[in-house]
Amino acid sequence: MAAGLLAQHTFAGHHKKKKLALVGTGVRGISFWGKTVREQFGDVAEFVGVADHNPGRLAYGKKFMGVSCPTFTDFDEMMQQTKPDMVLVMTTDSTHHEFIIKSLEYGADVVTEKPMTTDEVKCQAILDAERKHDRQVIVGFNYRHGPHFTKVKELLVKERIGRVVSVDFNWYLNVYHGASYFRRWHGIREFGGTLLVHKSTHHFDLLNWWLDSDPVEVMAYGALDHYGHNNAFRGSNCRGCEYKDKCKFHWDMTGSDHLMRLYADNEKYDGYVRDNCLWRKDIDIWDKMSAQIKYANGVIVNYSLTTYSPFEGFRLAFNGFDGRIETWLDIPWREEDAINQAELHAKEMSQVSGEAVEELKMNEVYVHDNFGDWKIENIFAPRRGHGGGDKRLHNAIFRDPNAPDPYRHMAGTRDGALSILIGIAADKSIQENRPVRIADLTDIDLMPRRPV
Repeated sequence: MAAGLLAQHTFAGHHKKKKLALVGTGVRGISFWGKTVREQFGDVAEFVGVADHNPGRLAYGKKFMGVSCPTFTDFDEMMQQTKPDMVLVMTTDSTHHEFIIKSLEYGADVVTEKPMTTDEVKCQAILDAERKHDRQVIVGFNYRHGPHFTKVKELLVKERIGRVVSVDFNWYLNVYHGASYFRRWHGIREFGGTLLVHKSTHHFDLLNWWLDSDPVEVMAYGALDHYGHNNAFRGSNCRGCEYKDKCKFHWDMTGSDHLMRLYADNEKYDGYVRDNCLWRKDIDIWDKMSAQIKYANGVIVNYSLTTYSPFEGFRLAFNGFDGRIETWLDIPWREEDAINQAELHAKEMSQVSGEAVEELKMNEVYVHDNFGDWKIENIFAPRRGHGGGDKRLHNAIFRDPNAPDPYRHMAGTRDGALSILIGIAADKSIQENRPVRIADLTDIDLMPRRPV
């Protein structure tokens, strides 16, 4: 089976439910990939096993998902007993490769959360395993599926501004969302590979998809200037912190019964603290990042990620021989109404199924001709679920995997690899103060135009 293509992938029989196994019972695993899949796709898929090394989270996760399948603290035991058709890998980023490769060896297809993995060695191991076992890995790039980003893709495919020569892409995480990464395991390079891999993989995948070309070289800069050691005081964690009255970033997890039962109640099993101090000295990732990316088709991208912005959103512009495409999301002074940043983050990350009505917002894409006027394309997209991408990704995997996909929304290992390789190369570039060639990292044959 060709790696990276899902459109022709069919489930095991037209009337037989797909047998699913989930490994990793964090928030994303038990909600978006667990409870939501069970509730909305229970007629075509069923969970036959759930695994996690933490028995407390495992027990709570099973109850939250509402499934009756057996649970396991040993992944191999689950695979041997349940023999799933597909494994959903939702563990810590640095362990994705382990469960992806084992799943392929057991003869199962895989859906993995982004990033596919965290370094080039693990990436190559996944590529080799997929080729060897002739099974398929799907990378859950939900952003591709959203109406806003799809409109950009449509305009580029139609060559609305002619040949693209450069891109400006700036992503802003507000002080609520941005800080959350530094409280969690993501703040440690060993687990998440820095935000250039964990978070920016979303953005780098969009760039690869929009430009329909492979990245060939990266030069980047970054530093840890704000979080981690950059503060005069620090506590053990937010609960009961003696500095909570003076720390603007204090976060009270006790206000969420769900998070307390999932994480706080189960710290005794593995020591993982969900509301860690974001000023702790062992944080070793960057909190400001900028990169220049050169593509095989000649396009040059200027990218930046900010992790402590007063607002959450992005700016995006494509410059072409014949014009310019420009769009943005949630830039406050471009919005008719004031945006509450805390509520914005909650809505964006909402993964709860069964909500009454999707809240829609209008996104604008400006298309400006070099020797003509400009036109506005209006797109209405859901506020929740990553701009509507979550729901559409689910439908493409579970409900209608053989539906036409003219813009090639579905992502496989090649897509997953090239998105993280930009981040891996950027991190190397920052550490070694040099440009890094993507071709030096894996055996992927880089092309000016992505292979079909």
